[in-house]
Amino acid sequence: MMNSKDFSLGDLLRVRHAWIAWCLLTICLLATAVLWHVSVRLVEDRTEARFRTQSLQLKTAIEERLLNYEQVLAGSAGLFAVSPELNRLDWHTYIESVDIERYYPGIQGIGYAERVKAWNLDQHLAWARGQGMPDYTIQPIGERNEYHPIVFMEPASHQNRRANGYDSFTDPVHRRAMAQARDRGQPMITGKLVLVQEEVAEDQAGFLMYYPIYQGGRTPDNATERQALLKGFVFSAFRMNTLIDGIVGLISPFLDVRIYDAEAASRDDLMYGSNLGSLDNEFSFEKTQRIVHGGRTWLLQTRSTPAFDYLASDPRPPIVLLAGVVISLLLFAFALVLIRSRLLAQISAGQYRAITEGAANVTLVLTEDGRARYVSPSSKDILGFDAEQVQAMELSALVHGEDWPRLEAGFREARSSSGQSLPMVRARVRDAGGEWRVMEGTYTSMLAVPGVDGVVLSLRDLTQLKAAQSELHRLAFYDPLTGLANRQLFRDRLNHVVRSSRRTEEPAALMLLDLDGFKRINDTLGHDAGDELLKQVARWLTGCVREEDSVARLGGDEFVVLLSRISGPEAVAKVAETVLRRLCQRIRLNEHEVGVTASVGVTMIPFDSEDPSALMKYADLAMYRAKECGRNNFQFFTPAMNIKAARRLLQQEELATALEADRFVLHYQPKVDLATEKVLGVEAFLRWQHPEKGLVSAQQFIHLAEETGMIVRLGEVALRQACIQIQALERAGFEDLKVAVNLSARQVTDSGFLDMFRQVITETGVFPERLELELPAELLNEDPRRLQELLGALHDLGVCLILDDFGTGACSLAALQQLPLDVVKIDDRFIRDIPYNVSATDVASAVIALARKLHLTVVAEGVETPQQLSFLKSAGCTQCQGNLFSHPLDEDALIGFLVRQYERPLMS
Repeated sequence: MMNSKDFSLGDLLRVRHAWIAWCLLTICLLATAVLWHVSVRLVEDRTEARFRTQSLQLKTAIEERLLNYEQVLAGSAGLFAVSPELNRLDWHTYIESVDIERYYPGIQGIGYAERVKAWNLDQHLAWARGQGMPDYTIQPIGERNEYHPIVFMEPASHQNRRANGYDSFTDPVHRRAMAQARDRGQPMITGKLVLVQEEVAEDQAGFLMYYPIYQGGRTPDNATERQALLKGFVFSAFRMNTLIDGIVGLISPFLDVRIYDAEAASRDDLMYGSNLGSLDNEFSFEKTQRIVHGGRTWLLQTRSTPAFDYLASDPRPPIVLLAGVVISLLLFAFALVLIRSRLLAQISAGQYRAITEGAANVTLVLTEDGRARYVSPSSKDILGFDAEQVQAMELSALVHGEDWPRLEAGFREARSSSGQSLPMVRARVRDAGGEWRVMEGTYTSMLAVPGVDGVVLSLRDLTQLKAAQSELHRLAFYDPLTGLANRQLFRDRLNHVVRSSRRTEEPAALMLLDLDGFKRINDTLGHDAGDELLKQVARWLTGCVREEDSVARLGGDEFVVLLSRISGPEAVAKVAETVLRRLCQRIRLNEHEVGVTASVGVTMIPFDSEDPSALMKYADLAMYRAKECGRNNFQFFTPAMNIKAARRLLQQEELATALEADRFVLHYQPKVDLATEKVLGVEAFLRWQHPEKGLVSAQQFIHLAEETGMIVRLGEVALRQACIQIQALERAGFEDLKVAVNLSARQVTDSGFLDMFRQVITETGVFPERLELELPAELLNEDPRRLQELLGALHDLGVCLILDDFGTGACSLAALQQLPLDVVKIDDRFIRDIPYNVSATDVASAVIALARKLHLTVVAEGVETPQQLSFLKSAGCTQCQGNLFSHPLDEDALIGFLVRQYERPLMS
């Protein structure tokens, strides 16, 4: 019971108490997050707008600066229209009046390049030297039809004088801009270059703007006249850093600005970089613009910098976040205070009911005279009476007369022992149905406790406890599916029967039973159908034995029958026959009718053994003997079975050791095409290199490998060795030979087979088309859908699929049509008696005809005589193998055999 002192902060914070406060906190925090996100977004939008404004202003300023420089050149060109014979002094006077260093920052100088014909070169040199340039020469030296040397360059600084006489038309970058200006009659800008005036230490990008001047002072109408009347060019030389730094510093000092002489950013085309960006090349905003002027397109790239982000930062988002969190926590705390007050009120009001009510007990509060003043509502669930009904009754009418004195004595003792819990008392109490229920309870005197004022009697129903104990016993000792005894209970019963048989010298018997083909039913029809079959078998078995006998399910489809007293083996045999006859019938499961049979192993007590474990082992051996004898029969245990089991265990250990030591090899029997009389492939046979017995054929150990599950690893070993042999055949020049590998049904149906096959061919590098997989006919009895998926995946890889032992067992023609098979193999049992047995020849002919009708290649195995070969040829068989052509050969002998058969036909 919880009071106000026990109610801690942890209890208050539980979701079931404070869910409203938690919801309020969650909503407030979500609202805070939304407001914070909105404020951050507003700041980001404002910062981005400032960034874009500065970027656009920067572009506009650069374009206006270039337009101003173009107007300066236009005014310079106008001098030649006014004064065609302009000299160096006139040029100096004009440029000095323009004051370019003050009004036009970034211009390295303004110059004039005159067009000079080759025949007028000497006159030009004399004129230029007469202008105060005694060392004037045209650079670079060389003969050409015309020259365009720089004759005027102002201001006349040391760097600018280095440009006098330079024929810029010889440079491709200059020539392209000059030719465009000449032909279009407009000012043109060169691409990125380094000015000839530059010092090595001041090597920076620059460009020139050329303005054409024509004879007569006007611009001709077409390009041909412009080329003919060209007088020269006025030009301006610009240093990019000097030109752009001033603009950037005035408009966007905290932006990282880069200008490329191209339409796409490239390191080689970079003309200007402010280098204000982050070392990690991180930025918040970026904008790319294009400046088109003077026949050139510049890419202007602007990015925000850490300094720009810092100056644009705003303290309002953190303030919004902090204020929202604080307000949320205050509201949460206020809600908790209100909730705590409400919970404490509920605790105080409900303490009385918490003391007296319980779902598992009937609680009564008795007055001093023994009348029920309060009865818990649980009386309805336990006794079937409403609380009001119990209060109206005399308690003595509900309690068994023999038990009422004990309850009265306990009540009197409780009244005199205030606040103490008295020992348990047990009584039978009548419920609403008139049944007596065993209950136990205790008295607690609470006469002095406010709100209770009585003696509390708490009664617990032991009927439910006993039922629960019975259920636990059932779960512990009985099979939940069939209701039969489980393995643990059966062992106890077997121990009891063995001791009783030893004491009374009366024989008993143990029968171990296993259903035949249960796995196939379970896999095909589903586990629900399998469970229904197991329950029906349990009912059949129970009806076959006496009441004193025991039937148990050990697990899976294994059942056991324990005959406690039996006259002898003859009586046991009759019971076994009855069991087999009862089980050997057909049952309908999931709209399918299936047949049921069983294999039974019998061992006698105490003649075979008095050890329960040994008896179970002997019955298991006898049951396996029954399966070996064709199933649907029973076998008694004999000592010979134990010896055989020991031998089998020894062989199993030897087989496992051989597998670990890699003592398995492949031998290969050639397969011949009857039309070409050539070997077209080989079949791989697994051999065990036994240290004592020598080579052991697969027939002597393959069955044991399948039973123990080692067939999966053996199959992988065989497949891997076959792939290695394919590589050896390729190196020997036999690239077209295929190698067939035998597979067992258990190996193919293993869940990891397909992954293992893909891994082996990947690791060995063998093409799947070189492999043939021989599948046993019994595989057709597996789940058709799963089998079709598996064989379809193998067929898609390119593997040739062969159905082995065709004609034996229950081969479904529907399955043959649906599965992607390529070849069928006639079992050697049909070949053995050809041609002396008419029945054998008829069966072989029918099998060959059927396979050909299904468009399958036919291979006959076990061919040993020319008569058999002749018959198979006439019957339409296409391929053969057998000792007539060659016994199975090891790797070295196989290569020699193949070399010889290519020298002469096998059947010559």
